[in-house]
Amino acid sequence: MTSEKYTVKQEERGMRIDKVLTSVLPDTSRSQIQTWIKEGYCLVNNKQVKSNYKCLANDIVTWEIPEPEPLYVEPENIPLDIIFEDQDVIVVNKPRGMVVHPSAGHANGTLVNALLYHCKDLSGINGVVRPGIVHRIDRDTSGLLMIAKNDQAHQHLAEQLQAKTVKRSYEAIVHGAIPHEYGTIEAPLGRDPKDRQKMAVISGGKPAITHFEVIDRFDDRFTYVKCVLETGRTHQIRVHMKYIGFPLVGDPKYGPRKTLKIDGQALHARELGFEHPRSNKWMHFEVAPPEIFLETLEKVKESH
Repeated sequence: MTSEKYTVKQEERGMRIDKVLTSVLPDTSRSQIQTWIKEGYCLVNNKQVKSNYKCLANDIVTWEIPEPEPLYVEPENIPLDIIFEDQDVIVVNKPRGMVVHPSAGHANGTLVNALLYHCKDLSGINGVVRPGIVHRIDRDTSGLLMIAKNDQAHQHLAEQLQAKTVKRSYEAIVHGAIPHEYGTIEAPLGRDPKDRQKMAVISGGKPAITHFEVIDRFDDRFTYVKCVLETGRTHQIRVHMKYIGFPLVGDPKYGPRKTLKIDGQALHARELGFEHPRSNKWMHFEVAPPEIFLETLEKVKESH
């Protein structure tokens, strides 16, 4: 573990400590520095501070860079549908049924296991279990995901998500006939107090906004809908559509008991757009839904 020291300059007084260190360590992301500060690896005048500490002139900042955690997630030779790849970013079309990263009950067979086999360089901001993962989609949701191959790309993409400039549109099949052609659902989300495995619209939850547009209706039984995320909370589309009375077809967690048997929600991440972290060029990708989604759509059309 290496130890280094820096004296805050007069012109840096009043600046946040994480911002000062970001300029001192240009190859390290701000979120990584914030993690080190939180874990006590960065001190000011030999005292632990928070990331928002406002520096004084001549403050002595010391830091120790911890040794990288050994990677214990097993690379696995799992085929990937790669839509785009360069030195900074990978865009993949995640298949339905694949978990994004290892977790309790899903130690292997995940997208991360496959990525580690395919690519040795992934960002380390989210730790050893979630290397490169900037955002997620649920196991039974198919479609587009962007993965960062280095910390600088990760930081840039994460900032775009926070600024709500990333375009993410989904297609879903829901129960019922949505009466409006367009709509916006703005309802805060948090853990369901009655069931910690679920999310719910709750007072004091995190802000969540979903825009929707009807693509087609099939009597009063089903609606084919496009959803555009403004925020990206866990299970956001699934919870929001249930909240307005139109739960997703096949959703085992939020849907009705009597639904089409497709082993998971009819939800597909069709479009993804973002600014490339190095070139700043706008990137736009689109993939059609998988066969099982299209078959389900045919079923509801036939019932029309």
